[in-house]
This record gives sequence, C-alpha cells and structure tokens, in this order.
Amino acid sequence: MHYRIEAADLHAHLYGVTLTIEHPAANQLVSLPVWIAGSYMVREFAKQITGISARQAKRNVAVHQLDKATWAVDCEAGKPLTLHYQVHAHDDSVRTAWLTTQRGFFNGTSLCLQVEAQADVPHQLELVANSFNASGAASKWQVATGLSPVKTDRQGFGTYVAANYDELVDCPVEMGAFWSGSFKACGIEHRFVVAGATPAFDGERLLRDSQKICETAIRFWHGKKHSATPHKNYVFMLNAVADGYGGLEHRNSTALICNRAYLPRYSNDGSAKDVKQSDGYTTLLGLISHEYFHTWNVKRLRPAEFARYDYRQENYTELLWFFEGFTSYYDDLLLRRAGLIDDAQYLKLLNKTINQVLQTPGREVHSVAQSSFEAWTKYYRQDANSPNLTVSYYTKGALVALCLDLALRQHGVKNHSVSLDDVMRALWARCCTGKHNGPMTEADVLAVLKELTGRSWTAEFKAWVHGTRDLPLEKLLAHHGVNVQHDPAQLAQRLGLRVAEDHSVQIKTVLHSSAAHKAGFAPGDEWLGLEVAGKTTSQAPSAWRLKKLDDLTLYAGTAKKVTALISRDRQLLRLNFALPDAKANSTWRLVLDNPKLVARWLSL
Repeated sequence: MHYRIEAADLHAHLYGVTLTIEHPAANQLVSLPVWIAGSYMVREFAKQITGISARQAKRNVAVHQLDKATWAVDCEAGKPLTLHYQVHAHDDSVRTAWLTTQRGFFNGTSLCLQVEAQADVPHQLELVANSFNASGAASKWQVATGLSPVKTDRQGFGTYVAANYDELVDCPVEMGAFWSGSFKACGIEHRFVVAGATPAFDGERLLRDSQKICETAIRFWHGKKHSATPHKNYVFMLNAVADGYGGLEHRNSTALICNRAYLPRYSNDGSAKDVKQSDGYTTLLGLISHEYFHTWNVKRLRPAEFARYDYRQENYTELLWFFEGFTSYYDDLLLRRAGLIDDAQYLKLLNKTINQVLQTPGREVHSVAQSSFEAWTKYYRQDANSPNLTVSYYTKGALVALCLDLALRQHGVKNHSVSLDDVMRALWARCCTGKHNGPMTEADVLAVLKELTGRSWTAEFKAWVHGTRDLPLEKLLAHHGVNVQHDPAQLAQRLGLRVAEDHSVQIKTVLHSSAAHKAGFAPGDEWLGLEVAGKTTSQAPSAWRLKKLDDLTLYAGTAKKVTALISRDRQLLRLNFALPDAKANSTWRLVLDNPKLVARWLSL
C-alpha cells in the first residue's frame, strides 16, 4: 500500500492523495474511518473527500460510493490499482487535518483510505516536498512524525513505512517552519516541535521540563529497565494558537494544542532568566504528562474491546474511567514527582478536580462506568443539560484512582505498603509482557488487587465505579494528612447556574434541583434584571438592570426572595426566585495538615 501526499492547493486547504494498491481484489472496497482512536465521537471524516477517481492498467475504472464512508472500485484482481482524491483540511484541532501556507498537519484517519482485507500489509507514506514548498508557502517546511523513515531528505520529506494500517493512522504528521528541539530521556530520543510560538518562547525550558516528565514516567513503569520501554523514539507536536487546549495520544507521538500564552518564555528585559512558572504553563506540563503516560496506559495496556479497532463505527467500552481517569490522576502526580510542582501546588490542582465533580449533579445519576460506555453520545456531544445527565470519566475516574491509591496505602500487606503504582505495574506485567499484547478487562484489575492485598475489592468497585454515591474522599484524605475545609460556593454555583456575561447574563446551564431550577430558569434565557420586594427609599429603587451575575448581591441586599426579569424567545417573563443561603453548595478547600504523611503519599 502506497500513499502519495501532496499539497494540491495551499490556499484552498486541499491535500492531494494518490493511493496505489499493488494487489487489489476484484471490485476492491476502500473506506475512510469515521472516528479516530482516543477521541470517542463519530466525526465523519469522509465528508471532506472530493473527486475520487481510479485507474488500472492505463484505463479509468468506475468508483461507486456504497455508504457515507465506503467506496467500491470496478477493478480486476491482482493488477496495480491507483486511486486519486482530494481532502479539504481546515480543522485546526488535534483530531483531523489542517493545511495553509503556514502549516500542514494531518492524521491518517482523515487522509488515508483503508483497503479492505489488506489492513495488515506494510503501508508506505510519501510526502512530496515540492508541493509543500511551493510559492504560496511562507517559508521552507520541515516534517515531524513518529513513522519510520525509508528515504527522506534533511527536512524530513520523502517516504515512511508502517507495519500496517493501524500504525499508519496512529502516527500523525506535522509540517511547516516550526521550532524543533530534542532531548534524551533514559537513553530514548525525544523530539519536540512547536508551531506558532512567539519570539519570547523559551524552548530550552520546555525541553528541560519535558525531559523530567518523560524520565519520571519511564521510571514509573520500568524502574531501571529502560530497554523495556514500548517505544524507541518519541515526538511531541505542539500547535500554539490564540485560544485552544487539548491533546491526542499516539503510540510514539502526541499532537497537542494550547494557548500560546501558556508557553514558557524569557523575561521582558530579554535576559536568559526564566520567568516565574505560570498557571498556564503548569497546565501545559500536565497535558504533556497526561499524553505521555498514555504511551503505556491505553496505547499498549488497553480495553479488551480495543484489541482491534473497528474504524467504521463506535467501539464501546466501560473502561475509560481507568484509561483516561487513572491517567488524569497520574498526570499531575508525576509533575510533583518530577519536581515541577510542590505539594501545595499539587493539592491545589487536586482540589480543582474534586470541586468539578462535586459541582456536577450528573454524578448522582450516571456511574463512571456508564459515562465511559456512553462517551460517544454524552461526553463528546455535550449540551446545556449534560452536567445533569453525566459525569466526566476523566475527573471522576481520577478520583476513583485517588481513592484506590489512598485505600491501598492505608491497607498495607504484612508491613509492606501497597499503592496504585504497584497495581499499574502488575497490570503491565500481566497484560503487556510475554505473549500478551495489551488487552485488559475490569476482571484483570480486580485480580491484581486481590493478588497484591489478599482480599477482594469487588465491593469498592461496585460502589465507586458502578455506583453513583459520593466517594469517601474526605475520610481517605484525612488519613493521609490532608483535611477538608468547606467554604461558601461561588454565587453561580449557589444559584445552580452556569452563565456567560457580556453586557447581560446569558443562562447556559441550569443545574438540577438548584434554586434556579426551582424558579424556572432555562438554558438560553437572558437574565435582564430583578425586582426586589419590600420597603424601598427614594434613593433605592425596587427594580434593577443586571449586567453581570455579581450585581445580584449588590441589588438584592438582604432580600430572601426576588423576582427575576428574563427574556426568553423575545418574551419578557417574571420568575419568583428564592435566593439560597450563602452556605448552600459549599466547595472544598484541601488543607495540608501533616506534611510528612502527604510527602509519603506523593513520593515514589
């Protein structure tokens, strides 16, 4: 299988793809994936394909579309078949494809048709240098990818090879005049490329901190046995933009996107002295840690249902709470172990995760296992009511990992401390070594837990993973040196609203059973003002215009009830609104009580 990729038209954002099938079947079927591994939503990549044509033995052959993403080619068996088509690429995300005069990026799931019954033969990818360095390009481009090169030039253009289709589409390609740097982590070569960086970008600091993250992760999984790592090289591809954030893991690379203000930078006086680490940069380091940890947890150790991807339809599993949630637990924890944040910073990040879950009513109706299974329709297709229907398997999954880790450390076995670290490494040994190639079930997790502790953890899984009651966080944290203070919630949370403020208050979400819900607020309402009942003075009118939510406390004063004036579908309505007590819906504040106990938990 050979894919020739070129820039058909940089200004029209069109890739040209020529696929050569050396040994086609008669009436060969080809299809484009409808989703990409790691992002559990049907995205219909085929909608961007245009102009499919085919030739065999110097003659044109007909191509018939059978469904939204599948085509049949009227060809003979055994004779080389060539297909040509174009793909529009103007989605500046980590999931699809992008092409302008400044930058090119693509995942194989967006560009490379899969040939039926030939997914396991070697696949070659050829990147045509001249087409990308045409007159429309801003400057001379380079290439970065995790694919194995066969014959490439100094900029990286040329031919690459993958063992099969899965490997081909699991190695995205970044092209452009990007910044590039490299480092070795435990002897393994790592490359970091950044598109869209500003002149103040401190690339050396990014390399230095990323190296610490990678070395910490490698040692977490393999100790001193660095040769056991599943990858022999790795590529970080970061796209820095005005506004964006996210990442997508791959077998030996990751595609990242972040606000360019998150990048580390030098001080304003132009000196080489680093500026203080910002919250944005800490967030970026957490993203790097998260996606790198996926190299083991989901790319190798993976749900049994993902033993072989079916790119034509949804692939369901109840285990995303483990693969995404546990990875979310370890991403910030590894920053702490790498020395990139301290205990207080770690607890601040953990505090944020806890409050996110506790402020989501959906946690009371949707288990984290159900959330995993329904990710295709609920997590990735969120609407105004989503917080009432579901809970994130990222955040609650991370808290399940926290509870399990703290409970294991408290349990102990014959004076030997057991931790979640031991569980993860035991699962790797059980599912990813010898003849085992990675598929894992919940039964494997329970079996490892029993082997390590000598008792069953089925009851905890029934309650924490398959149940909807709140987790025993407060009790477990207290045992490990962290107390919980209950502070008054922010006004929006007390009211049960999520809003946008732009010269008025627009209602985005109404949380179930909240004061706003009981008053009759609905998503899409515009909250214009309020009327305050009771005595007023000539200097204190009874009706007020709201421009931001905090105006409510100013104008309502000590009133317990107000009348909200809203606009709904251009109709003006009055809603009787009982204001909740200031202590309603408290938020958690984690307080470090015993530094020694906390250090014991957060250390290796």
